Amino acid sequence: MVLLFSPFLVAWVSIFFGAYAMTPVTVLKVILNHFVSIDHYGDIPERAIIVDVRLPRVILAGVVGAALSGSGTVLQGIFRNPLVDPFILGISAGAAFGCALSVGFLSALPVQIMAFAFASLAVLLAYVTARTQGEVSRLPLILSGVIVSAFFTALVSIVKFVVDPYKLQSIVYWLMGSFSLADWKMVRIAASGIAIGLTPVVIMRWRLNLISMGDEEAKALGVNIQRDRLVFVSCTTLAAATAVSVCGIIGWVGLMVPHLVRTLVGPDHRILLPLSLTAGASFMIAADTVARTLSSIDIPVGIITALTGAPFFIYLVKKGVREAWGK
Repeated sequence: MVLLFSPFLVAWVSIFFGAYAMTPVTVLKVILNHFVSIDHYGDIPERAIIVDVRLPRVILAGVVGAALSGSGTVLQGIFRNPLVDPFILGISAGAAFGCALSVGFLSALPVQIMAFAFASLAVLLAYVTARTQGEVSRLPLILSGVIVSAFFTALVSIVKFVVDPYKLQSIVYWLMGSFSLADWKMVRIAASGIAIGLTPVVIMRWRLNLISMGDEEAKALGVNIQRDRLVFVSCTTLAAATAVSVCGIIGWVGLMVPHLVRTLVGPDHRILLPLSLTAGASFMIAADTVARTLSSIDIPVGIITALTGAPFFIYLVKKGVREAWGK
């Protein structure tokens, strides 16, 4: 089953496609020369295309896809709702505001840092707001996320209204989500932050089975709901915010992929989470390959995922939430 969702085959095939088509033999020789230095084949023009453009882009797409899908799986388990995605707590709205500030007024500060900072701030505000109700349970946390998202969305609208029109184009393009600026530095940033965020989640994934049973049942089994929920939310926030900071807002991945994997392997998070990570990476690589080869221009991958996600959401609503959740 792991091989079925493996992103390596998808990544290997995707490197062949692009404005400049290449054969598998050429790709293999260039990659081997770059990492193993078996000969001097890397001096040809294809080396720059493969090593400096396509390879970091494919790896970044896979890492981001795994982060969004893994975060969606965790949050759907915590909130016991298949319609939850990584942006439910205001991550996307906070990151969008950080990007708008950086592009519009604080160009000295990198977009990635501002996006990550405000995405984390949004989740912190949502959690603090939920704490005003006493014990942080599922419903107050979701409602707080909606409130915080609405607040930061309004702030983004204000920035877009007053910013220079030329800078507005950059903000709008970033909000669509794209890997067109991918490089090895972004790969290192994304891989480090996402690994730190998702490693504890993968180790503790068996506890998601207890939390998804419900608060009362989990407490009866000795689970510290408040502590575990805080750990899971914090870790997924770090992973999702890091992903958003390097590529912009790419929606629907954290909603679609976990649900599709759940229908195939069941709700056991010990199996579901690892397969969601690999399936998310494969889906994102495939979507980005379509985005950069569908036309002569580089289409933002967020458009491709939205075109895929909208019909899926209609199907999910038609099927019914309770049936989709396997209850």
